[in-house]
Amino acid sequence: QVQLVESGGGLVQAGGSLRLSCAASGSIFSINAMGWYRQAPGKQRDLVAVITSGGSTNLSDSVKGRFTISRDNAKNMVYLQMNSLKPEDTAVYFCNAKVDSGPGYYTRFYWGQGTQVTVSS
Repeated sequence: QVQLVESGGGLVQAGGSLRLSCAASGSIFSINAMGWYRQAPGKQRDLVAVITSGGSTNLSDSVKGRFTISRDNAKNMVYLQMNSLKPEDTAVYFCNAKVDSGPGYYTRFYWGQGTQVTVSS
């Protein structure tokens, strides 16, 4: 089993910054892509940013220029630096990782429990 634990959410005023962290632990042989998704009340869960093991990144258009995704492969962690936050960024942010647990196991996706980010106007 693999566990993903997010931290760093909270309440911030518009224009402010937050840094989310996600730590992966458990039966990990290697981690391919890691990413962040978000889900606002009554809406679907959408991709925010993703980063491969090689460091290639992809961000949604709505956060380009404001958010940065990074990872520490040695620590099995992924980060989301969020700057110039807007009220529409308010959502629960979920960490996601594509994990290879080694020989005999299928590579599969895991989710964290989510962390709330609230941006006040």
